[in-house]
Amino acid sequence: MDGGEDFGPWLARQLRRLGISQAELAERVGLTRAAVSAWITGRAVPREETMRAIAAAIGTDPGTIHTRTTDAVSTRPISWYHRPAYTDGGRDFGNAAAFAFEADVEVLAREATQNSLDERLDRTKPVRVRYILHELTGEVLASFREAIGWDDLYPHYETAAAQQQKVGRVIAEGLKEMNERDRLILLRVDDYNASGLTGDDYEDGRFAAVVRRQLDSRKSDDSAGGSYGLGKATLWAASRLGMVLINSTLSVSHEGRTERRLIGRLDLPWRVVDGVPFAGPAWLGEPDTAPGSENVARSWWADEETVARLHLTRESSEPGTSFLIVGAHDVASMFNDVAGEDDGRDEQTVQSMHERLVTALANNFWAAMTSGKEVAPLLEASVRTLRNGQVVVKEERVDPQLAQPSRTRALKAYFDGTTVERLTDAGQVAMARVPLKVPELGGRKGTVEHQAVLLVTAAEDGDGKPNQLVSMRGSRMTVKSARVPDLSLGTNPFQAVLLAGHAAGAAVENADRAEAFLRASEPPEHNKWGQTEELWASYSPTAYRRISAFTKAANAAVRELVGRRKDQNQDGPKALRDLLRLDVGPVGSTRSSSFPAIRDLDAEVDSFGAWHVKAEVKLPARQDPWVMSPAARFDVRSGSRPSVGWSEIVALENCQVIDGVLHFKAGARTATFAGTTDVSTHPVRADLAGLIVELQRARGAAE
Repeated sequence: MDGGEDFGPWLARQLRRLGISQAELAERVGLTRAAVSAWITGRAVPREETMRAIAAAIGTDPGTIHTRTTDAVSTRPISWYHRPAYTDGGRDFGNAAAFAFEADVEVLAREATQNSLDERLDRTKPVRVRYILHELTGEVLASFREAIGWDDLYPHYETAAAQQQKVGRVIAEGLKEMNERDRLILLRVDDYNASGLTGDDYEDGRFAAVVRRQLDSRKSDDSAGGSYGLGKATLWAASRLGMVLINSTLSVSHEGRTERRLIGRLDLPWRVVDGVPFAGPAWLGEPDTAPGSENVARSWWADEETVARLHLTRESSEPGTSFLIVGAHDVASMFNDVAGEDDGRDEQTVQSMHERLVTALANNFWAAMTSGKEVAPLLEASVRTLRNGQVVVKEERVDPQLAQPSRTRALKAYFDGTTVERLTDAGQVAMARVPLKVPELGGRKGTVEHQAVLLVTAAEDGDGKPNQLVSMRGSRMTVKSARVPDLSLGTNPFQAVLLAGHAAGAAVENADRAEAFLRASEPPEHNKWGQTEELWASYSPTAYRRISAFTKAANAAVRELVGRRKDQNQDGPKALRDLLRLDVGPVGSTRSSSFPAIRDLDAEVDSFGAWHVKAEVKLPARQDPWVMSPAARFDVRSGSRPSVGWSEIVALENCQVIDGVLHFKAGARTATFAGTTDVSTHPVRADLAGLIVELQRARGAAE
């Protein structure tokens, strides 16, 4: 026999769909019920003439029975199934997992793209992710609402919107947007060269993990970015109507088929409609006939016309999934848009969402999109925007070299083996190794060492803030980005990249161990490495200290690669030498070794116009603690030197801050503190005056 699905399971499902018992089929084909049972259990296969009789009995053709890649004709309609209320009186007023993230397209892009990366199928090729914004109005919107069964859904929405809680208010705004402005925004996330939602509708598998369950993370790769099963919730969180429709092309056939497996899921709060209470979620699909799941909506194999009406047509038969967010919104875009006439604001909102998607993809996945001479990218990403099927913003492919030129150059140099040990030219990329001590699981004694890769290169204007260290692991998604502390004055602007775990290379020793350790140290947002419950439970309560030591070692390695010897650059660049002056002891005195004095000062002006200073203080020998007040003055071109206030003073080493006064540790010979000036006290802009930092004896302090 030809065909995809095994004959027994296929026949059993057809009988359930058509409401025909095994005894009835046996009677129609003139055989015993035992013979039919043997077919269904796989103990026997019917002969050719019997196959034709079975086809006639269930209302299909012999070809369908031989191929078994489609179901026999069934009149079961596609409809919404709403989960009944809990019998114990419990009530859920929304999906708690959705509240773990903001309704923000940047967050959505990060989480959804990470999930696609985790499901990359052919590891020699990139996974392709495409975001499509589609604004529907007028007749196009009316047709779509008919396709999703809006008339049957509306009473549920109306009841949910009337509830005075967060989900209800969001739904009310979504209904208002659609009803009063005749406008609905769809956001579709397509991936190709991905696994697709494989598996049974209810049993363990990718499909059930995404569509039926919460906090179920089923990843096919140990280096996967996600581990909590929360990322998928961003899809529903980004919908004002709580609705996501799904079309998946499977990498492994299910029921003999792979293309156009459709399902819809709706997340609403507990509600009562026409006197009947409902728990919350609902599913759009075909009413099931399996024992124990009668009338529950299950996925169905849709025809091309249905897929087109639901705006879910995929560009090819390559495996992957399309998620359609119905009523997409982006809180950040709304706040950033300029208020004005309705039409102008509509255009700007869609445009802002498009731009923010491109920016988010570039910032978070530039490394995954970077390739080398013999290293393929992990990801390709693009964004386009439509209105009623017409292009508003043409497809824009995210180019990592345009978005992150310096960092991309650094990663390509590592891929191509062109890094150097020290930076002597602006176009070079320096590489160093940073050790990560990975502890044993379960709190057992001992560690193994993993050598992470650190890359440093000169910064370019297109990279954003300079002097940043970007860290990542296996999927090469940016996990965290932070400014490297304690840089010497005069350090040339740079960008640094830290590759750990599998990102450092498959051949790097203990990459698997490092990958698992760092993954356990990430919170649900996957935006830092530090203490987590999983790290605590899997390793030990003190395992986070290994992360802290790793971070310090990475920052120290950066400073080593970019630093200049202080004896050659003691005073920093001329621009800052002209603006900074160190204290010379107490006000009104001459330089004396009998008072604390600032020996080294690192300072910069931030984007808000405040001075950030870090001061190293030399302390004369003394048994009692020194108590001094830091003072800042502007050295203006004329007139007296006005004092400026501090918005913050922070004790760093051998001192503490009490009521704005520095108390230096008794017996210490050096100390370090940092401070930020209060812009509201500046008489002029910071770049129009020099800054004088002094240490004054605090009032009431002992001689």
